[in-house]
Amino acid sequence: MDKLFLSKRMFIDSEFVSGGILVAPNGKIRSILRSQQEINSWMYANESDETFDFGDYVLMPGLIDSHVHINEPGRKEWEGFETATKAAAAGGFTTIVDMPLNSIPPTTTVENLKIKRDVARGKVFVDVAFWGGVIPGNENELCAMVDQGVVGFKCFLCPSGVPEFPNVNADQVEIALQKLQNTDAVLAFHAEICPTTEIQVDETQSKKYETYLKTRPPSMEVDAIKLVTDLSVKYDVRTHIVHLSTADALPLIRKCREKRCRLTVETCHHYLNISAEEVPDASTEYKCAPPIRDHNNQKKLWQALIDGDINLVVSDHSPSTPGVKMLTYGKNRGDFLKAWGGISSVQFGLSLFWTQCKNYGMGLSDVVRLMCTAPAELCGINDFKGKIAEGYDADFCVWDPDDGFTVTQDIVQFQNKANPYMGRKLNGLVHATIVRGSHVFQDGENFRQPMGNLIERPVTGRKRV
Repeated sequence: MDKLFLSKRMFIDSEFVSGGILVAPNGKIRSILRSQQEINSWMYANESDETFDFGDYVLMPGLIDSHVHINEPGRKEWEGFETATKAAAAGGFTTIVDMPLNSIPPTTTVENLKIKRDVARGKVFVDVAFWGGVIPGNENELCAMVDQGVVGFKCFLCPSGVPEFPNVNADQVEIALQKLQNTDAVLAFHAEICPTTEIQVDETQSKKYETYLKTRPPSMEVDAIKLVTDLSVKYDVRTHIVHLSTADALPLIRKCREKRCRLTVETCHHYLNISAEEVPDASTEYKCAPPIRDHNNQKKLWQALIDGDINLVVSDHSPSTPGVKMLTYGKNRGDFLKAWGGISSVQFGLSLFWTQCKNYGMGLSDVVRLMCTAPAELCGINDFKGKIAEGYDADFCVWDPDDGFTVTQDIVQFQNKANPYMGRKLNGLVHATIVRGSHVFQDGENFRQPMGNLIERPVTGRKRV
């Protein structure tokens, strides 16, 4: 029996529609009813015990976060599948994509991918896809991992912070690109290259954010992105820059695209919502890599979103335990040089972005473009995710853009609660999250059963030779 979802503010194809969406038993959108007359006609001719009327709440495509670190197995105490996907659901996200590092083993072989999927199965509250990783020596695994449905691959051009996932050099990147050039896979880069001369800082001032900021200057990103853009010109492979933090690299990105390279770029909520000037001393929940930069840089990132130079916005949800984050009491508490670099925010992405949109003349169409459509396209799942259309998965975010909430510890669903937004008032309150036609989150109620699927990206494109 079909389900009927009603709203006076369905956001479809960049416009509001007062109507309904019929969802087939297989979780796919059967049809869209665009008037009360169509709804009445259908209800007269059909019987359904499952009609959900969301009134004036906005019903839009489910959000997709293509950059989430779920560290299970191996570091489940940092973040596990259950807590990460609950947090995603509470924030209106219906699909998240797991990064290949921080778990043990990392997702760098077909066997390791199977291990991670086996651990995730039956625990996820939203749909989950997987990135593979490129590390030195695993080039012969890449095409097989494409066949197993990874959305693409991530590599580091500087140390990743965990020994299981070493960085690659330029020659190793070229080997990977040669392997991937006859596939439709994307290679994503943590785009920082360590400077040739060590940066000296005053370690006695390690609890000041500016001390850490000096260790990762914009030139590290610019140098890395210069390498990425050069290789994007040389190889006909989709390439992607994760978590862009410096606006200094934007001219390189524009120049690369003038040559019709298939390069995409993302930035993160923390770069758009926090500036270096705001970071308090010893507050290591603000530490990430690349680092949060100054307010002037932040304004340029927003302009790049408006201009289309940056394609999508993600969380880079990268949690750790309080001890690793240097948030437990002791002499090392608040040490920016020793703390793990990662910010937790997957639950709050929609509200963080929406809160700032009005300051830059952006609206709901931009939210859908940057947080639904573009992530689906990046990950190659845009034939069934990322929009409300017939035949697509019935993934919906139901929310009130005019209401708000304060971030408090009791509402945080991810495992380790520390984040730089605690106490902040945000606009946009999620009331329900529907994945393939089933409620996984309803404001004020307990979570339903974990009904998320593990997504295998369809293998399409050119044949390998």
